[in-house]
Amino acid sequence: MSELVSEPIWIESLDLEAQGIARLPPALDAPAGEAGKVLFIRGALPTELVSYQITRDKARFAKAKVIHILKPAVFRTQPRCAAFGICGGCSMQHLDMAAQIAMKQRVLEDDLWHLARAKPAEILRPLNGPNWAYRQRARLSVVNRSIKKGTALVGFHEFNSGYVADMLACEILPPPVSALLLPLRDLVNALSIPDEIAQFELAVGEGNTTNAFQPVTVLVMRHMAPLSSADLDLVRNFAEMHSVWMWLQAGGIDTAKPFHPTEGSLSYRLPEFGLEMPFLPTDFTQVNHAMNRALVGLAMRLLAPQAHERILDLFCGIGNFTLPLARLAKAVLGIEGNNALTLRAHSNAKHNGLADMAQFQLANLFTADAAMVRSWGPADRWLIDPPREGAMALCQALGELQKNCLAGDATALSFLPKRIVYVSCNPKTLARDTAILLGEAGYELTKAGIVNMFPHTSHIESIAVFEKK
Repeated sequence: MSELVSEPIWIESLDLEAQGIARLPPALDAPAGEAGKVLFIRGALPTELVSYQITRDKARFAKAKVIHILKPAVFRTQPRCAAFGICGGCSMQHLDMAAQIAMKQRVLEDDLWHLARAKPAEILRPLNGPNWAYRQRARLSVVNRSIKKGTALVGFHEFNSGYVADMLACEILPPPVSALLLPLRDLVNALSIPDEIAQFELAVGEGNTTNAFQPVTVLVMRHMAPLSSADLDLVRNFAEMHSVWMWLQAGGIDTAKPFHPTEGSLSYRLPEFGLEMPFLPTDFTQVNHAMNRALVGLAMRLLAPQAHERILDLFCGIGNFTLPLARLAKAVLGIEGNNALTLRAHSNAKHNGLADMAQFQLANLFTADAAMVRSWGPADRWLIDPPREGAMALCQALGELQKNCLAGDATALSFLPKRIVYVSCNPKTLARDTAILLGEAGYELTKAGIVNMFPHTSHIESIAVFEKK
């Protein structure tokens, strides 16, 4: 049951969800010296004095929301988005950008130390980019919140809720896309099956029209029941009125097809390497194209491939790192566990004239072992870019090869890359894998730092460099 606490409290620190952390006074009957219960207060920042309301009270901790900020922190800032605090998409708009970056860097360093007992020899300068209107990929949920009123909401979910936030705009989406939130509501409400529209998958990129690159916005509408001919007319009219490329998806991801126009192109570019990367709106690509360009450039400089070397790109996706590597090295092998992405990577290599330099292979990297690594052939350097689950099996395979090497297997050393660049979207799995690379595979952590791919959110992208001892 909620309880309004009259006594203000000082906020000591911040967790990854940007909740202020304080400590309640010990209970009156608590043993001497026992600390009070930890309190997480949504909306509060370190050094602030706040009053609050308990929203959840458990045996070892409590959660609360801010009622009044009695003494604000110097790094508190005014959120730009009117839906901030309701929408669950951003958790840090009330925190100055420099403080956001510092917090993410601290989380990375703390995880590396506490989970791997590792400190990088060099902390990389944080890689930062546009803070607003940066999100070129998103999933916009659809929820018919009020059946009586027949009102469907389109946008991001509320904080810890199945409801969709009643948002009129979104500051992290490009302005032309943000302006579609209300028209998309109207479209859903006008359809004969508004309750059967689950989501819109958004992808913004470039289209190639008469050799000129033009911005293009794709919306993939997921519908759980067939659309009538009148519904299709409404979708077609929406596409023409708002100059978007509408796709329809009736089932699994393989059912997503262009609807109106029936043909087109979608790509992003890596101009530093002279690359155009075609992709489908359902493919996995980075949400922030400007930061992706910066990240690819940084990864190439850190890996420093030489013209005579062979490189492995693991979890290669559509070739985001593989093709830049192919511009710099003698040969690159990209390995991916998703067949559709592997085929797209093949196509992208051919599209950029790199089919002879970049080869691709399908493999389940979550079950990798030393035998699988040997099957790929010797490589001088590796780039690893796994999903949130990390690359534990790969790191353990390197540990197994290191053990073979120490046992006198002279061939094992050639399969242990002299340098690894690891791009991570989860600092905890990066730290776990770091412990394996340092403790079992004979590597040193020479550099690490954050990449602010998702400003105003708790998501932490990072990059680390490992050198063979």
